[in-house]
Amino acid sequence: MAGGSGGRTVASRVLGLIGAFDATHRRLTLSELAARADVSLPTAHRLVAELVEWGALVREEDGTYAVGRRLWDAGLLAPVATDLRSVAAPFLHDLYGATLETVHLAVREDDHVLYLDTLRGTRNVPIVSSVGSRLPMYSTGVGKVLLAHAPEDVRTQVLSGPLRPFTRHTITTPGLLRRQLDRVITEGYATTAEEMTLGACSVAVPITTSAGVVGSLGIVVSDLRRNRLRLVSALKVAAQGVSRGLG
Repeated sequence: MAGGSGGRTVASRVLGLIGAFDATHRRLTLSELAARADVSLPTAHRLVAELVEWGALVREEDGTYAVGRRLWDAGLLAPVATDLRSVAAPFLHDLYGATLETVHLAVREDDHVLYLDTLRGTRNVPIVSSVGSRLPMYSTGVGKVLLAHAPEDVRTQVLSGPLRPFTRHTITTPGLLRRQLDRVITEGYATTAEEMTLGACSVAVPITTSAGVVGSLGIVVSDLRRNRLRLVSALKVAAQGVSRGLG
């Protein structure tokens, strides 16, 4: 129940308001923000106004609130994001130049995949991801790579569901998904076939350093049946280059 914030610091209340947003709650009303952050409506009104003024949140035309660009810009200053994006940038451009397809750079954020960088392809392939977006790992190529290499507790959490179907092709059977993740480890790449969006398939590989898998590179295409091995080869070469650049 909102209003149970007695004794909490201002910082914890602000963080609660920012943390109220997630992949399924991208836009929230003031009342929803107050309830999800467990603060009173007057407190939410005051703090949200300050967050909007600073640029951490934005107020949409319909009166709802969304995460502001300034928060994303601040997040990109984190060493893992800064180093990975800067090192990977030329390799993403090489992949795009060689394929003219949409290419992604992504990392795992808890039980979701976070897209750090994207170059949009020239072909008419439906894409739902964008820079800064978070999507479920089990239904995307880069996500499956990251899920396959995630700690076992994260894999168990995701496989325990719910595994929501985004299309009729989304894999929602835990056993089948686990076997597919095991193959990702063995084969060194992951694929999807219209599992997030109809008309879009993907292939992705891990970026590995001495610390383990730190990210994933992926390409989205309309069909993988003819070019899968060629794309896997190009991705692996790029991922190796990024890995060397990260040291």
